[in-house]
Amino acid sequence: MEWISLIIAGFCEVGGVAMMNKYNNDRKWHSLLLLILGFGASFVLLSYAMETVSMGTAYAIWTGIGASGGAIIGMLFFGESKDWKRILFIAIVLSSAIGLKLAA
Repeated sequence: MEWISLIIAGFCEVGGVAMMNKYNNDRKWHSLLLLILGFGASFVLLSYAMETVSMGTAYAIWTGIGASGGAIIGMLFFGESKDWKRILFIAIVLSSAIGLKLAA
């Protein structure tokens, strides 16, 4: 269950990052609320996951999902570059997170 919480925490982090960009663009209160809820849920779930998953592994996976997801959301919804090099390095980050799970 802790691993599922960790993965969901990563996705909440992605949601928080997406709402940060949206709030920066439109300054609407519901974007700010979703930003706070996304990051808040992310931290709560990360904290729960770290009860059994080692800190280094949990943090690396959480940030890997957050960074990769944020870059992918930026490419899909905010017009950021879709250069093949960006996609390659996103794949490397995700592969590293999967490798940490397999080694843990």
